[in-house]
Amino acid sequence: MPAEKTSNLKGVDRAAILLLALGEGDAAAILSHMGPKEVQELGMAMAGMTNVSTESMESVMRSFVDTLSSQTSLGLDSDQYIRNVLTQALGADKAGGVIDRILLGRNSKGLEQLKWMDSRSIAELIRLEHPQIIAIVLSFLDPDQAAEVLSEFPERARPDIIMRIATLDGIQPAALQELDEILEKQFSGASNVKSSSLGGVKTAANILNLVEGTIESSILEQVTSADQDLAQDIQDNMFVFENLIDIDDRGIQTLLREVASDQLLLALRGAEEGLKEKIFRNMSKRAAEMLRDDLEAAAPARLSDVEAAQKEILAVTRRLADAGEIMLGGGGDDFV
Repeated sequence: MPAEKTSNLKGVDRAAILLLALGEGDAAAILSHMGPKEVQELGMAMAGMTNVSTESMESVMRSFVDTLSSQTSLGLDSDQYIRNVLTQALGADKAGGVIDRILLGRNSKGLEQLKWMDSRSIAELIRLEHPQIIAIVLSFLDPDQAAEVLSEFPERARPDIIMRIATLDGIQPAALQELDEILEKQFSGASNVKSSSLGGVKTAANILNLVEGTIESSILEQVTSADQDLAQDIQDNMFVFENLIDIDDRGIQTLLREVASDQLLLALRGAEEGLKEKIFRNMSKRAAEMLRDDLEAAAPARLSDVEAAQKEILAVTRRLADAGEIMLGGGGDDFV
């Protein structure tokens, strides 16, 4: 990596530099506390690091020390605090499902183990289970992983699974017990759980957002044939690439800092002019000119490659939205 100001680096690159500086033992200990996605992202970033300057490393280390020194003990032993605050804010009925989703899902070792498995292995593990159990498992997974698992199922089975996810309204104790048997793990305190908020139209839409384009179209077509209203609800909740135009300018700028230039170039091949112009407007003049020139000079690309690049950018978009760094659909003034 050429010498550069670390303020221009992505967060994952700064973390990679820090781990490389710490050495094998300490880096391994830190990675052991992370989830599969974080480990994969950091591993890829670390593998891509070359020629890290002393100035860059020292800057990252100083930033880490400054951040660490500003931390407090807030958040320790906070389960009861979370329960009390959410119950007061939402009421006992509404808060119950939210609390279970946060605390029970976090402590679920069986489901966490699934997140470390490849999609084909997960599909093989649950393939012979009842479709409702399959829907529950996919609802617990992150949307991108659930989309990959869904793609491993036969075409005829996918619409039924999506419909079950969309109409899933919490998990009752009996269903939790059945899920426990599948994973050969026990949830902590599962016997005290009344219902866990899970699934729903939005979950189904998030998964469909991330499956391959032809699979998405086929599933929606078959769901429409079975239940037109449900299919419309799912489509209304889907966030597609063209919806990026509804994100405010500051959100677009945040997104562009997380997206590789070659990925953006490929994704914009199939974009409408309005979205392209919004992207250009939120880049530096030089970067926008270079991107325009690259788009004009680029050779034809396969539609499947373009759709894959768009879905990867959508995955980044949802991650940033979940972290509160951007707001989908606008919702604020534009910033330049």
